[in-house]
Amino acid sequence: MAVKFFGQFLVERGAVDPEKLLAAIDLQERTNLKFGEMALAMGLISAADVERVHDAQRGEDLRFGDMAVKLGILSTEQMQQVLTRQKNNHLYIGEALVKIGALSSARVEELLEAFKADQAPYLASQVVIPAGVSNPAIWEMTADLTYKMLTRVANLSFRPGPCTLTQTLDAKHLTAAMDFSGSLRGRYLLAVSAGVQQAIARAILKESDVSGEPKEVLDDTLMEFINIVCGNVAAKAAQLGHSLDIDPPVILAENQQQGSVPAEFTALSFPLYFADGEEAELSLWIAS
Repeated sequence: MAVKFFGQFLVERGAVDPEKLLAAIDLQERTNLKFGEMALAMGLISAADVERVHDAQRGEDLRFGDMAVKLGILSTEQMQQVLTRQKNNHLYIGEALVKIGALSSARVEELLEAFKADQAPYLASQVVIPAGVSNPAIWEMTADLTYKMLTRVANLSFRPGPCTLTQTLDAKHLTAAMDFSGSLRGRYLLAVSAGVQQAIARAILKESDVSGEPKEVLDDTLMEFINIVCGNVAAKAAQLGHSLDIDPPVILAENQQQGSVPAEFTALSFPLYFADGEEAELSLWIAS
């Protein structure tokens, strides 16, 4: 068993062929517009407004619609109109497969139940910190903000795995880290595969293709991303009564990206799984 997405599960089961799945995904992507895309299609905002909202979201934990209202770009009524249109138009992958004639509705329901049973060990509908870890609300908030920023800033879709205690740091393509001190002390680490790094770089640089960018530029975008996340974490922590000071982010050297967690830290691991086989892992090292 392993973490899978429903489409991958269907192909592996032989329920649909890859070409049919790709056609269904294409239909789904053309139908399920993001909030900004939907508002743009409805003529409520401009492309410049979309960029303005995205830029503002880097500094404050607000959904697109809420940020657009705060900036005076949309009224509350207009925001609700967009949300209603999104809800009414939303197309699940199973529904898309039915629409293109790849599966019947009854077969989709049957396969969906089998998929849920197969993936039950890996489902994490919310962040749950293991018992005995101090200040769990802070670490739940940190993971939640990481997930939100990966979605909002980097435009990534993923499935989070359950949080576990760990004693090792497992190497990925690249790991960025940021130390924090104050009323709590520790280290924030985000390890990413090459594809996730590329997606983050495209978002930070606002470029559709970053394949020609130097390694140093790509590394800088990952550091900028965790700087955005940890800046938001520090602001949220202050609301929870904790003062956090964050150091500048760093890229870990290759010989630092795998090994044992120092004994003075309690380490939490938050694995992230992406539909295209890419991976990432958030690690929080909490000083005793």
